[in-house]
Amino acid sequence: MQQYITELSKYGITACMVMYTVLSFLGLFRRDDRSTGLYVLQCMLMFLVQLLCFLDMALVSGEMEYVFFYAFVQVFLLVITVMVPMIYENINRMLLSGMSMLLGIGLCIVSRLSFARAVRQYIIVLISLIVSLLIPYLISRIRFWKKLTWLYGLSGAAVLGAVLILSEVTHGSKITFTVALSLGQVTFQPSEFVKLLFVFFLAGALWEDVSFGRVAATAAVAGLHVVILVLSRDLGSALIFFISYVFIVFIATCNYLYLLAGAAGGSAAAYAAYRLFAHVQARVLAWRDPWAYLDSQSYAITQSLFAIGTGNWFGMGLLKGTPTDIPYVMEDFIFSAVCEEMGTIFGICVVMLSVCLFFTMLKISVRIRDRFYQLIVYGIAVMYIFQIFLTVGGGTKLIPLTGVTLPLISYGGSSVMTTMIMFFVVQGIYSRLQQEGGRRSGRTDGQAKKQKRAGESEKRQ
Repeated sequence: MQQYITELSKYGITACMVMYTVLSFLGLFRRDDRSTGLYVLQCMLMFLVQLLCFLDMALVSGEMEYVFFYAFVQVFLLVITVMVPMIYENINRMLLSGMSMLLGIGLCIVSRLSFARAVRQYIIVLISLIVSLLIPYLISRIRFWKKLTWLYGLSGAAVLGAVLILSEVTHGSKITFTVALSLGQVTFQPSEFVKLLFVFFLAGALWEDVSFGRVAATAAVAGLHVVILVLSRDLGSALIFFISYVFIVFIATCNYLYLLAGAAGGSAAAYAAYRLFAHVQARVLAWRDPWAYLDSQSYAITQSLFAIGTGNWFGMGLLKGTPTDIPYVMEDFIFSAVCEEMGTIFGICVVMLSVCLFFTMLKISVRIRDRFYQLIVYGIAVMYIFQIFLTVGGGTKLIPLTGVTLPLISYGGSSVMTTMIMFFVVQGIYSRLQQEGGRRSGRTDGQAKKQKRAGESEKRQ
């Protein structure tokens, strides 16, 4: 009986994920972003996926710890999906639902790979939610966000500079700080948090002035960020910052010359990195011909490809594969672990859901009249989707590996906290947009009633 349940569960998980993804795209094309019926149906599918995943792991392992962790995860997801819309009525429910689904998948797959790390990830996600809940309130109440432009830029560069000088080398890069607390050591990656400052800086600098001088000034500050990250050998983050700058400048100026200049500059920088850094050369070598260096430079990428190929369409089932054979699987190759045990169809749905969230952010940005907030939402969307492209592309040998995490799914407290904060920044801006639209509508209705009463008065006279 147990074997039948575990075998059937993987087909049920895939079916629910496919239906969830289809509903997400249906919600994307609806005019009403706050459709309650669609949102409730998505939540039901999300909880069903969680039930089947943790039931599968509990039956296969025979460990009760998965049952207890399942209960905690469901409480967390229930708080997000029920309490958050009660606190903020005007939020975008499709964006909230998609974020919750990816968080649930992340907690599930990390618990399969390492239960101890899953508990730590859960605590970080819980803290992130508490912090993020303040963001929409702050966005709606504070009015001087536009006035801190250069403070955003200089603060971000200062933080990255401090990391370069003070942090220790980890896996060849200087990207993390380790703080000793009573509960143990806590490691965090400041460049993840600087992403948000970077987006706010670019939006503040370009929302009303897109002259060549202003673009050149922002290029100098953005270049400082990128150079510091390159010196820290955090080339994945440097690439994300650079691409985000190019596209934000393009959308702010609508000038294709900046896009072409960014492409040329990026190509030159990539070639220079290849010539200067040995680990970049090794990754390019592994990307070009991984089978020739199976036991050395290409070991991680070949194990990733083996895992994806082994999973087939519906996966081997949770706890039935060997994703732990992949080096740094929880950070860099979590997508390969998902495909191996939950199936290629499930992995494709994860990518498509992420793309849907990207388009949802673009849809929000198009509707925003305030250029400052529009650029913020657009910048967050670009950062989010490009990081997914780097992670999935690197794990599938589409591009050379960059070593960045898959947002909301990979293990990593700094990454998941920053991504959640970014999503709630978008929610705060969207909520503000809805409130202002409601006030304009109220004023319009009031004016129409006054005109109607005035017309009736003239007729009586």
